[in-house]
Amino acid sequence: MQNEELTLSVLRNIETIQTQKSLADELGYSVGKINYVLKALIDKGLIKADSFIQNKNKNQYKYLLTQEGFEEKLTLTRKFVVRKKAEYEEL
Repeated sequence: MQNEELTLSVLRNIETIQTQKSLADELGYSVGKINYVLKALIDKGLIKADSFIQNKNKNQYKYLLTQEGFEEKLTLTRKFVVRKKAEYEEL
């Protein structure tokens, strides 16, 4: 479950982040963990990384959600809502 929640959090925030560090700070994970997750999402085809052409820091990338990434985000969001609803009903 935790991996799905982390993946969903990354997919939700991917297009608004400036750096991996800012995403790590926002989500409460290490930069190394976020880097690992981003590479895995790229390998799965859920996101793509485009370098900033006019950026002085060539190590910065803009991460973009692919169509597959959008569909995965919807799937994970549905699972999350179902899980939270079940947890609520148990109360």
